[in-house]
Amino acid sequence: MSGLRSAANRAVLLVTGALAALGGAALASTTDAVRRRLPEALPRLDPDRVWLDGAALDRWRAHGWWAAAVIAALTLGVLATAAWTAYEVRAGRLRHLPLGDPGHARHGDITLSGPALAAAVSDRARSTPGVDRARVRLLGHPRHLRAHVTVTLAPGAAPQAVLQRLTRGAIAEARAAAAPRALRAEIHFEVRAHAPRRLR
Repeated sequence: MSGLRSAANRAVLLVTGALAALGGAALASTTDAVRRRLPEALPRLDPDRVWLDGAALDRWRAHGWWAAAVIAALTLGVLATAAWTAYEVRAGRLRHLPLGDPGHARHGDITLSGPALAAAVSDRARSTPGVDRARVRLLGHPRHLRAHVTVTLAPGAAPQAVLQRLTRGAIAEARAAAAPRALRAEIHFEVRAHAPRRLR
């Protein structure tokens, strides 16, 4: 995930969370149980407050543009959410990787399946000495490739030695397949949990 995309996602989540927290706190302040525990100086909503009475609603309905404006605002909100979701899904797992030099148009029709490449790298990683299990996911898009590798170490394996073997083996071969595009790899090690022995 790029720094800009990560910052944008965090900003959206922060704003959404802040609005939800403020709205929830404001509504909670209308209940007697919460109002009794709040400091006197803290503003709170009137529990008998009417947000939109019948007369105000009739005044809004008298304007012909009111219904159209509400529908347009809701439509824009739905479209913006759908666009953001589509972008997140598209920027996730790699589907296809164009082969050859990106500057030459004649190579544009030759592509490599992203899931097939990830499966091949996973098989190559599993054959590495000291690796019990391995799972590889190729993320991003051709200009910003990222390999997320999760490795379960075999009993007694040294993580540093396994890391060197993976870097020189499976990761090096994946980078050669993606060349001339750069591939950034993230390797996460796990240790298989052993069942506790029972003493008799």
